[in-house]
Amino acid sequence: MLSVYNTMGRKKEKFEPMSENKVHLFVCGLTVYDDAHLGHAKTFINFDVIVRWLRHLGYFVKYAQSVTDIDDKIIKRASEQGQDPIELARNFEERFLQDLDALGAKKNVDMFLRSHDYIEAMRKQIQLLFDKGYAYYLDGDVYYDVAKFKDYTKLSHMKIEELEKHRIEPKEGKKNVYDFALWKAAKDGEPSWRIKVRTKGKEIELNGRPGWHIEDTAMTYEVFGPQYDMHGGANELIFPHHTNEIAQAEAAFGKIPFVKYWLHSGVFSIKGEKMSKSLKNFVTIREALKTHSAEALRLLYSSTHYRKDMDYSDETIQEAEKRLGYLYAALGVFYNMDDDTDEKKGSEITDVIETLKKDFGDAMNDDFNTPLALSSLTIALNKLRSFAENNTSVGKGIKESSINEILELAGTMGMLQSEVYKEPIPGELSLLMQKREGLRKQKKFKESDEIRAQLKSKYHIVLEDSPDGVKWYREIIS
Repeated sequence: MLSVYNTMGRKKEKFEPMSENKVHLFVCGLTVYDDAHLGHAKTFINFDVIVRWLRHLGYFVKYAQSVTDIDDKIIKRASEQGQDPIELARNFEERFLQDLDALGAKKNVDMFLRSHDYIEAMRKQIQLLFDKGYAYYLDGDVYYDVAKFKDYTKLSHMKIEELEKHRIEPKEGKKNVYDFALWKAAKDGEPSWRIKVRTKGKEIELNGRPGWHIEDTAMTYEVFGPQYDMHGGANELIFPHHTNEIAQAEAAFGKIPFVKYWLHSGVFSIKGEKMSKSLKNFVTIREALKTHSAEALRLLYSSTHYRKDMDYSDETIQEAEKRLGYLYAALGVFYNMDDDTDEKKGSEITDVIETLKKDFGDAMNDDFNTPLALSSLTIALNKLRSFAENNTSVGKGIKESSINEILELAGTMGMLQSEVYKEPIPGELSLLMQKREGLRKQKKFKESDEIRAQLKSKYHIVLEDSPDGVKWYREIIS
């Protein structure tokens, strides 16, 4: 039974989609004015894993992600570079989709919704808000009257007086300081659109562009309707963005709740500070993938629960690479065992796999607890490796079914997708490893280190000495 943590109620709830086996999920995507960084990657990989698990459970998932291509940051960056804002946005959108694809997080998104393509949908929603008394006109802008909406802070759980401390849009003449823009009047040199709305019994023409918050609710109405199952994004979006989405949608469409389950991922930091472009302390996805595999990044993110914050360092990603290598090595040792004529040889392995399926499933069904699921996968692979190291053969059917079960579960995290595990350690490398061990026993450490370096640089075999003996794993090359 799947349970998810709903930010709205601040507790885990039994997952029951609005339609029996269909799930509509929307995740706030990238504002495309620069390359995506590892903080963005955390959010998108977290939700990619969630989608994979939902589909594994048999749900038909329709997953939409926004591409914000109308925004102050885009306009500012385009002005600095002397470039057309839409052209700049298209360039970074293309690069972002390439990055997502490289991470294995693009193929599971069914729709990428560009803000630029939904202007008419935004106009219709703004008109509904005028009609119902939630919108007002002010010097070319249109604002949402927050005081008209009850329970404005039901998602953020903030006191209304606290709102003045957070990202307030300044504008003289606003009814309330925390009222937010639905439409912004055009400024010289900025992209703009002309729309017509009726207010106070007359039609007016607005020349400008939409506010940030109206974009997502207009897009999701077009693809999902007035209500849907799950909305995801980073926890920094709880206020004001998701708070304002709720206010707009529930006021305009009259359906409560607008979204049944709100899921938020934790902040990704570097050396204790949130990774962000404003702080200039970010590592882009492209930069990271030059030296680390996509699967290692996925393992890194899965090592922490999606709702928790996590800190990035060279040590944490290197540890993820090692852990991934151990998993591949264990799988490889078991895969390369000889097939036994006795099909029942290794029957105890079936108990290991059944335990894995239960423990992995229990973890993932408990609000997508990837650290615990990953631990159960590691334990099972260690047992398979131990069996292989103490036996020369295994029943073919047992081996094949065990590997298939492991690959299916690991695939829900986007890991063990390479077939590198099928490559046996060549005989000459085994001899080199044995030679090195002999040199170590003779305390000829310089010569033994030279062999270890050769194995790593030439064959991507990493040896690590431990109290339990020499451990090896194959480096995964991205």
